[in-house]
Amino acid sequence: MDNMANNASVIEDEVMAFMQMNASDDAAFNAMALRLFKHQAQFNVPFQRFCQMRGKTPRTVTHWHDIPAVPINAFKDLDLTCTPTNQCGRVFMTSGTTRGDVKGRHYHPSLRVYDASMRLNFERQLMSQKSKIRIGILFPTVDMMPHSSLAHFLHLALAHFGTPNSQYFLGPSGLDIEALTQALQQAEKNHEPIALLGASYSMVHAMDALIASGVNFKLPTSSWLFDTGGFKGQSREIEIDSFYNQLSNTFGVPRSQCFNMYGMTELSTQLYDAGNSTTPSVKRGPHWIRTRVIDPISGQDMPKGERGVLVHTDLANYNSVTTLLTEDVGIATDDGFILLGRAQGAQAKGCSLAVEDFLQAARV
Repeated sequence: MDNMANNASVIEDEVMAFMQMNASDDAAFNAMALRLFKHQAQFNVPFQRFCQMRGKTPRTVTHWHDIPAVPINAFKDLDLTCTPTNQCGRVFMTSGTTRGDVKGRHYHPSLRVYDASMRLNFERQLMSQKSKIRIGILFPTVDMMPHSSLAHFLHLALAHFGTPNSQYFLGPSGLDIEALTQALQQAEKNHEPIALLGASYSMVHAMDALIASGVNFKLPTSSWLFDTGGFKGQSREIEIDSFYNQLSNTFGVPRSQCFNMYGMTELSTQLYDAGNSTTPSVKRGPHWIRTRVIDPISGQDMPKGERGVLVHTDLANYNSVTTLLTEDVGIATDDGFILLGRAQGAQAKGCSLAVEDFLQAARV
């Protein structure tokens, strides 16, 4: 146990140092990914069994592409952690929308690496013009949703990048449209840029309420909007171009300043686009995460321009598993990927088979 704890502490320091670099080349990324693979194949028992059944060991795997990808649904059935769960300081849980009340669990010994991943990436991608901005949050607080990775993410955004007049507009009683309207009017009057951050469906509810009140805005230059999560499982869906057109018209912010985040509970790193002037936009991550587009049945990379299922290798996932097979379909680009939606048909079947394969191996 002491050896595991000491090794984990050293690895955490190494990952922190890697993230704080300005960039990394292929060799450096590969070396760190293999370092983490060795650690996880030793201490994450379900993952170890899966790797052994696949004939993938630290002696046979020499490139990060060959690290076995774990289906994200495995987080719902198994504790994928190197550190015992009772020694982990925080656990984030998925929403449980795909299998009723069964939630995926992502264990973190501490949030040191997770928080650094969020802050470094957020600052580099979204805060290039200034160190602080007035932030409005359209999502519940951490106290209301203690196991939500998004609630924690937004808490960090406000705490580290928000000016003192930053605030939440969604509480136990729901959306406080009066407070939101007052804050936006004040920002408009004082020519103070503001950033609104929240779940995509929260943005829709806010727009609906503002439109019903006959209110719209022309927010100051350098204001921006930030949504994440999409509309799956919500009360209504909205076509993506219509969504960003409505955002732009309601808040008076150009679509180029409407940013979308791709993230998930099972990852420790988020990926952003550079605005939604055109859709679908290209998602990109920092140098410690890389994305492949594969055929879920063969595991082979798809040629650029062809649809496949996304696989992320996230080096900030030092305690769980670095490489995740998602159920999201996308197309690889030269500098990122285009998200197309959820797997359907043969692709969905391939993802389901991958889950069954992993669970069968991990429970032997």
